[in-house]
Amino acid sequence: MRRLAEETPASVVLFDVLAVGDRVVTEEPLSERRAVLLGLLPNPEPPLYLTPASEDPAVAEGWFHRFEGGGLDGIVAKRLDGTYTPDKRTMIKVKHERTADCAVAGYRVHKDGAGVGSLLLGLYDDEGTLHHVGVAAGFTVKQRRELLAELEPMTEGAIEGHPWQHWAEAMREEAGRMPGAQSRWNAGKDLSWVPIRVERVAEVTFGQLQSGRFRHGVRLVRWRPDRTPDSCTYEQLDVADPVRFEDLFG
Repeated sequence: MRRLAEETPASVVLFDVLAVGDRVVTEEPLSERRAVLLGLLPNPEPPLYLTPASEDPAVAEGWFHRFEGGGLDGIVAKRLDGTYTPDKRTMIKVKHERTADCAVAGYRVHKDGAGVGSLLLGLYDDEGTLHHVGVAAGFTVKQRRELLAELEPMTEGAIEGHPWQHWAEAMREEAGRMPGAQSRWNAGKDLSWVPIRVERVAEVTFGQLQSGRFRHGVRLVRWRPDRTPDSCTYEQLDVADPVRFEDLFG
């Protein structure tokens, strides 16, 4: 652990232990592995942190709401009598899920070339600027084709006066939050996009907002013909108060 702390200046969060010396503990219950971990790290100091654990549902519920402000997705529930099971999902991840109404400003064609792969979503700030906040994806083959048929007519004349016109015209350049910028996770992934007239509002699910954008997968729930795009603002979002990561695990 000392070597890990010296080589890794970023925060390191420990949540389980597999072996101590020659003793392998993967077949021992979580309650015993937790005791071993506490014995190895009774008083952790930054950048090492130990995940908190509790059998009290009320405490866990408090963490569920408070930890979101530190950039965490939610909480994990595990069986105390469970052994370590590599490559198997034997835990339950409890994540936040909310909905938001977003202006749809464009789409990306699916990698197979047949239909819409994702919808580009935007929210307006107090000055009336439309910010790219993420994408809604995960459509079936049938949905991808239906979306293309529905949205392709909206590409006509879309670039003129489009809120992201300069981004569309510089699609091959890196420009911060530009929707067509190269993926920071996959440098070879094509993120070019097709602008549409900003006339549609989509209700989507989201789990967390971080740095003004949705984290992780966003799913389309339904179209909102009863709402106008300019009504889709950040003010509608229920966002947790920010909390320092160090304070969560201190």
